[in-house]
Order: sequence, then structure tokens, then C-alpha cells
Amino acid sequence: MWGFCCVSDLYGKLSVSSLVALLQEVVETNFVTVTVEGEISNFAAPASGHWYFTLKDSHAQLRAVMFRGRNRLVGCPPLDGAQAVCSGAVTVYSARGELQMVVDSLVVGGQGDLQVAFEALKERLAEEGLFSAERKRVLPPLPRSVGIVTSASGAAIQDIFNVMQRRAPDVHLLLCPVRVQGDGAAKEIAEAVRNLNRYGRLDILIVGRGGGSMEDLWAFNEEIVARAIADSEVPVISAVGHETDFTIADFVADLRAPTPSAAAELVARNRQDLEAHLDHLQIRLCSRMDQSLGLVAERLAGLEGQLKIYARDFAALPDAITELENRLAITIRSRMRQYEDSLAIAAGRLDALSPLQQLDRGFVIASCNRDGAGLTSTENLNAGDSLWLRFSRGRAAVRVEDVEN
Repeated sequence: MWGFCCVSDLYGKLSVSSLVALLQEVVETNFVTVTVEGEISNFAAPASGHWYFTLKDSHAQLRAVMFRGRNRLVGCPPLDGAQAVCSGAVTVYSARGELQMVVDSLVVGGQGDLQVAFEALKERLAEEGLFSAERKRVLPPLPRSVGIVTSASGAAIQDIFNVMQRRAPDVHLLLCPVRVQGDGAAKEIAEAVRNLNRYGRLDILIVGRGGGSMEDLWAFNEEIVARAIADSEVPVISAVGHETDFTIADFVADLRAPTPSAAAELVARNRQDLEAHLDHLQIRLCSRMDQSLGLVAERLAGLEGQLKIYARDFAALPDAITELENRLAITIRSRMRQYEDSLAIAAGRLDALSPLQQLDRGFVIASCNRDGAGLTSTENLNAGDSLWLRFSRGRAAVRVEDVEN
């Protein structure tokens, strides 16, 4: 039969270090080598090369570490959700007073219960078409109001609020607070999504929480949450956990964000892109205007120079006109004298050829009438015809007595 006694009776007043050391002695003495089967979660492999993870089942969990010298024999690191058989010693990590298992060997043997449930629901909803790309909606480019489904006390809402205040302070945020883990959390999340849809004045919904283990994030793997997101008339961004965490909500949502902060950046991104585009257009417009104004200024300067030249020419125009008038008068007088001389010569020549000049030498002009043309032949004359004779001075009427042809 076991007997019990009070530790304080045996050891007196203990310090924290002393108590942890006693517990460490008890644990390490009684659990030198143990073999444990469980599901791996929260697996981490930092730069040190050691592996840190949690072994769990449906009722409990145990922290575990596998140092670099041992895990080299395993090969590929195990994935979260994998079922594994681990052998090693159980100890107390005195720095934090935590019970942990130091694993010497690890054999992966299938998937854990949660991972199996996850894959089964994922496959069933995929067959129904809830993950299809055709269902995904594009986020509105300039949202004015955003609904948020998350815990009111978690870091996620603070991250979203800080990003939105910095990048899009004019966007209205409406929080519908819910529990994000534990019993009843999935029902609250689904009901919050439906309530925000009934509100009817939201452009986008953000549904999410900060990081955690698969158990912590399990509410977002529940079918009720997936159905609520799929039925949402408002586009939904799923922002659950860290970048490496994937939930059913991520596959159903219109857009997945790796973190809540990234979800807020996605909401504000289009606005910032538009502002940046407008700034770029403004810069281009100012540049083009400067270029155009520069060209206009150059043309105006050129025209101004030409006007100055024309102004000088215009100022000298009266003198040029006077000079042209003088040159024109001289030319006209010269030409008139030439014309007068030519006319005199032509008149002299014409006068020399005139028949009247012959009359002065005793010749006469005979015509059939007083002012008719002179006769050059007697062919049509008959005796008795009357003729007019024109002398150098005067005329005389005569009668033909005889005709000789």
C-alpha cells in the first residue's frame, strides 16, 4: 500500500528552483525510456537544427524536442497532423518548469485524427464545388466599409486596426466579436458572418484570428463556418493563423490572406495603388505641361525675335517707300522720254511714207467721190465719168474725156 506525506514536512520551505529540481528528479528517475504514440503539431525547425513539436491526442498534449544529433537519422521532417511513434526520456525543463519529452527516435505512421477529419471535410466540400475558382469574387477596388469577424481581445483585431489606420483611415470598420477557439466558437463565427450579411452595408468581410496549433485553429475547419462563408453575399477574406497555416475557411473564402495584417493590407492595397497611380499621372501631366509650356515659350521667343526684325523693317519702311517712289518717278520719266523719242521717230517715218507728202511735189490723188479712196487703174472708168482730184491744197471736180487702158 502506498503511503503519502507532505513535501513541506520532509523538506521544509522550498524555493521554486528546489521544487522544480525535485520534480525533475522524480520524473527522470521513473521515465528514463518511454515510447509514446501521438499526433504531431506545432512543428518547428529553427536554424539551430533542433526540432520542436507537440505530441497530442484527443485529451492531452506533451511538448517534445528532438536534438540535431538525433533527428539527422529520421530523414524528412514530419508534418503537422502526422501520426508518429516517439521513443525517449521524459524530463522537466527547469527554465520554464515544463514537462517535456526528449525524443531519441521518431517513426511517422500515418495521420492524426484531426488531420484525417480535415482531409475528409476538405475532399467532400471540394467535390461540392465550394473551392472552385468560378465562385471566387473580385474584391471591390475602393471599399468604404469592412466587417471583421474575430476576437475582440486578440492581437488580430489590433493588427487589422493598425494597418487600416495607417493605410486607409477613411474606411469604416465594423467588428462582430466572437470566440475563435474552444467549444461553440465555430457556431459563433458562422452566426457572425450571417449577421454581417444581414447588416447589408459592408463591402468586404475579414474572418480570421492569429496563429496557433491545429487545435487552436480548428473552429475555422468546421463545416458550419465553411457553409456560412460560402453563402456570404459579401466577398470574404480568410485570415487565419500564420502564413504556413491552412484551414477549410481559406479554401472557401474569395481570397486567402496569410495573416490578419496581410488581410488589412489587401483591403487597403487597391486604394493605395489608385493613389499611387494618380500621383504617377499627376507627375506625368506636370511633366507634359512643363514640356508643352517650354515649347510654347520657345515659339513665343522665336516669334518675338521675328517681330523685332519686322519692327525694324517696318520702321525703315517709309524711307524705303520714298526711295522706291523716287526711283519709280525717275524710271517713269526715263521711259516717257524713250517713248516720246520712239514716237517721234515713228511719226517721222510715217510722215515720210504718207501720200500727202507726194502732193507737195505736184502729184494729185484721183478718186470717184470727194472723200473716196484713190484710183490706181482706169479699168472701170468711162468717158464722161466725174472724178475728184485732191491737190496739196484743195480739191477739184473734173470730167473724163477719154480713157486709155
